This record gives sequence, structure tokens and C-alpha cells, in this order.
Amino acid sequence: GGANTEIGILSALVTGGAFGFLTVTLNPAKIFMGDTGSLFFGALAASACISMGNPFIIIGVGSVYLFEGVSVIVQVIAYKLTGKRVFKMAPFHHHLEKSGWNENKIVIWAIAVTLAISLVAARLFV
Repeated sequence: GGANTEIGILSALVTGGAFGFLTVTLNPAKIFMGDTGSLFFGALAASACISMGNPFIIIGVGSVYLFEGVSVIVQVIAYKLTGKRVFKMAPFHHHLEKSGWNENKIVIWAIAVTLAISLVAARLFV
């Protein structure tokens, strides 16, 4: 029992729901999650990490999202200072699209990177 068990169950349920969403909206996308859904997932992940008493695990869980956000900041600063772009388009997943990656490849890449970094973070911080 305990809080970690409850957080684990909630996390498993939300993960299952997310994969269900992905299977329903496979390429071509029929439904877009948008900011409301993505902010929910971010808030839930951060809350779970804090509730477990281990906020550093968010480094792994949120690594792709962090990189996406930083890519926008880098693009804006570079463009304002130099007039040149670092990426073809920001955030980074749009750069990958402009580089010829299809949506499925980008999603699989994001899942794989998140999983790999999360496993490392779990090993280091749990």
C-alpha cells in the first residue's frame, strides 16, 4: 500500500489511456491533443514525482519536453542576435518534419528517447 502504489496505479492508467489515444489517432492524425492535454500530462508527471518525494526523476520523464522548449528559446535568441536560425523550424519536432521525418518516426523517436532517459533517471534517483 501507500502513496507510491497509488501513484504507480494512476501512472499506469494514464499511460494506458495515452497509448489508447495514440492508437485512435494514428497517422493521419484525427484528433489533436493540444495544450490542454499536454499540460495535463506534464502537471501529472511533475505532481507524481513530487508526491513520491523524488522531484529529480522529472529530469528523465520530461527530457524531451524540456529539449523542445529549449529549442524554441535557442531559436529565438539566435535569430535576434544573428538573424540566422539554428533549426529549420522550432520547436525541434518541426525541424525534424522539415528535415523529412514523418510524424510516426518523430513520435517513436520521442517515446524511445523519453523511455531511455527515464530508465537512466530511475536508476540514478530512485
